[in-house]
Amino acid sequence: MPLKLYVVGGAVRDALLGLPHADRDWVAVGATPEELLTLGYKPVGKDFPVFLHPQTGEEVALARTERKTAPGYRGFVVHAAPGVTLEEDLLRRDLTINAIAQAEDGALIDPHGGQRDLAARVLRHVSEAFVEDPVRLLRTARLAARFPDFTLAPETAALLRQMVDAGEVDHLVPERVWQELSRGLMAQRPSRMFEVLRRCGALARLLPEVERLWGVPQPPAHHPEVDTGLHLMLVLDEAAREQAPLPVRWACLCHDLGKGTTPREQWPRHIGHEGRSARMAAALADRLRVPNADRELADVVAREHGHVHASGTLGAAALVRLFERCDALRRPERFLQVLQACACDARGRTGLEDRPYEPAVRLPALLAAARGIDTASVAAAALAQGRQGPDIGAAVHAARTEAVAARLATG
Repeated sequence: MPLKLYVVGGAVRDALLGLPHADRDWVAVGATPEELLTLGYKPVGKDFPVFLHPQTGEEVALARTERKTAPGYRGFVVHAAPGVTLEEDLLRRDLTINAIAQAEDGALIDPHGGQRDLAARVLRHVSEAFVEDPVRLLRTARLAARFPDFTLAPETAALLRQMVDAGEVDHLVPERVWQELSRGLMAQRPSRMFEVLRRCGALARLLPEVERLWGVPQPPAHHPEVDTGLHLMLVLDEAAREQAPLPVRWACLCHDLGKGTTPREQWPRHIGHEGRSARMAAALADRLRVPNADRELADVVAREHGHVHASGTLGAAALVRLFERCDALRRPERFLQVLQACACDARGRTGLEDRPYEPAVRLPALLAAARGIDTASVAAAALAQGRQGPDIGAAVHAARTEAVAARLATG
């Protein structure tokens, strides 16, 4: 069988949907690793034969089949050989819309009805082998967030539940959970990802801190949607609407985790939930091995979002203390992300999606006033007065407070 190359997966799907597709994945049929090496391809695959094209640098994988041998996404034996057909390779893929191949002459090979499901806007599994890889559950939920007008086929939804009941999701490693979760958070409508994960029971296994927010009430005067879980979904979708970066979206996900641990007798009030949210966000970040930039922003937002919301009632000294707790004086750019997350929290409420968020306008100017102080001169003057150590820091704090007070006085 002569070597034939086909574009497969997301690049074909996105091209048919009229969406941009920067990366293309190829499958090689009728070749051995030795033949590809002879042609100048460079090997990069560890678990199965994957190569880089000598001219384009794009990934080319040998057509392969898989056999399940153990739980989890690593429990497979891969068989790649010249005799494996394109149709056999496509059969092992997750969803029909990802199981369309395109030949070098542009011809489409679609043995599983992917084009039909694209037209009908349906996410449907290719075969019963779908249940063998728990990453497919996460990927399906993430694609539901990327394509919010697609529905999940009932038979595929049943397979997702089957995977959860069989314990497959319990074998997912933290890195893969974070990889798919972060991509879903960056999708067009993140709430769809959590909807799919909740319906099949996977959210309770993977992110129990998030799952327990549903059914927890909040004061209707501040939250017309009342339910904390629903509020969270509105906040995430608002972050997507604002095209917020990943650290902001992660902070939005974590900002109210503590409300899920409020004693029932205290409902709908959630006194002290900010501190609990920060501790739970840190534990979740540890478990999923979340990057430092994301986890640090989530910590600040969890602790301080209430104070940011109420910042219009704060005086100059309290505002400077807020800036100090947020490390805004040293990291003003990150403080803008704090404000963006807080704005999403404020607008993630039924009927309030377009309400202006005053702190996002007011606080940057006040921060600029505090940062405008020449701290070196203030410190030198304090030293000249014989002040040392903490007294110098107090002098700088006082100077910043005066500057913020002066800015407040100008309106």
